[in-house]
Amino acid sequence: MSSASPRIVVIGSTGMLGAPVTQELVAADFAVTALVRDPEATRASKRLPAGVTLVAGDVSDVKGLAAAFRGHDIVYVSLAVPITASASAWRVESEGMKNIVAAAREAGIKRIAYLSSLLHRYDGFRWWVFDMKREALSILKESGIPSTVFFPSNFIESIPYRSRQGSRINLAGSAREKAYWISARDYGKQVARALALPGDASREYVVQGPEPLTIKEAAEQFAKHYTKEKLAVGAAPLGIFKVLGLFSPTFNYVWHISDAINNAPEPFQAEATWKELGKPETTVATFAASFQ
Repeated sequence: MSSASPRIVVIGSTGMLGAPVTQELVAADFAVTALVRDPEATRASKRLPAGVTLVAGDVSDVKGLAAAFRGHDIVYVSLAVPITASASAWRVESEGMKNIVAAAREAGIKRIAYLSSLLHRYDGFRWWVFDMKREALSILKESGIPSTVFFPSNFIESIPYRSRQGSRINLAGSAREKAYWISARDYGKQVARALALPGDASREYVVQGPEPLTIKEAAEQFAKHYTKEKLAVGAAPLGIFKVLGLFSPTFNYVWHISDAINNAPEPFQAEATWKELGKPETTVATFAASFQ
């Protein structure tokens, strides 16, 4: 890119998905500002490239958001619902999106990019987290601000970072459906390409990886090709998590998300995305072989 590359604020820059996206934006020569709760701790963690500007802020604070947004062109939004959250908690994606839109209007932001999910588009599952994602998307679309929305399949990173416990990969239930697993780094490259496109039209992209696998197949591929130690793959009946979920928000979260991952049909829909933004190359096996 040229010296006139877009200036972008990344919300959720240090997470499992946000950090690789931020790295790819920097590699694509965007001028990146990361909105973080604690700039000093973030700088010390070395999670982000040295060229990223760190600004303290939170999506619950419209005034602070507007101040952080001023002088930028794009806001990229990647918000994660804590696994311990309940339906009565402050809804970070929908309420946060309201605040982001309000601050973006005040600061003159030209585009908002949003990491959504393929799962919430499937009407067979009703859950407050999916409802929140639908509401956030509606808020963004109704804002009148040009948007770029990404609807991803399952991320490969969820296997080592969320399902792995020590030398085991623990799954909930058994899957009937396959998903097109994608690495966060490949997704980040697509984000950078999408946000470099000219014009002010709103755009949507289905984000899928190169091969369809059930979660059990994906876990087994990861375990087979992981070189650091021997990993075992096991699964507990999904019904156990449903019962425990009556008493625990964490188990309730695991039950709902696992039910959707296991049973939501996912046809291949990323032809247009691949044509415009490039085909992802990383498989679960190649990811596992290089995972540190």
